[in-house]
Amino acid sequence: MAQLTTTSIGDYTLMRTLGTGTTGKVKLAQNVNTGEYVAIKIIKKANFLQKPNLEAKIHREIALMKLLDHPHILKLLDVLEGPRHLHLILEYAENGELFDYLVRAQSLREDVALDIFRQLIYGLDYLHSHSICHRDLKPENILLDANGHIKIADFGFARWMKEKIAETSCGSPHYAAPEVIRGHPYDGCAADIWSAGVILFALLAVCFHLFFPPAHFFI
Repeated sequence: MAQLTTTSIGDYTLMRTLGTGTTGKVKLAQNVNTGEYVAIKIIKKANFLQKPNLEAKIHREIALMKLLDHPHILKLLDVLEGPRHLHLILEYAENGELFDYLVRAQSLREDVALDIFRQLIYGLDYLHSHSICHRDLKPENILLDANGHIKIADFGFARWMKEKIAETSCGSPHYAAPEVIRGHPYDGCAADIWSAGVILFALLAVCFHLFFPPAHFFI
């Protein structure tokens, strides 16, 4: 069992905070044996008592991510459990969110924009070929590694599509397909393709200076 201290988790030395979400923090960490940098998502188990469905959701996300192995999907490297916390050891994407990248850049070459989209489609095709739909594609859930390669992340809303039609309305309204927003039954994979199309629009809008999408466009 991993013990949470102020400085370490298992074989990992904790460093700076990369982000904070509703379920806990994500910390940069380094493996003391290999020197490898990772991102550790630290989830408070106390949240499971406050939100009864959260524990099942987290364990479903873990089970799904353990099956995934693709260059454009963020890897789950390990899961460590302590008395009060659950620790997800994740691949570290050094260049952060695509959202932040677009905000910083304010301009993209067309070939760069299309390469980002091409990688997104490769990753999405892998998911769909394994009957998995993401259901929350947006620039905040797409990360960039040190080489600028994208990694689809955050599988909290992802699900296996045993049947083609889903009914749960989820994801971010600016990127969700119309049928999802309206609360109608929908094809999860088709909804992912819609979201990818909105992301392509955002990339090309920046690329061709049609307009620079304001922050609320990406929310």
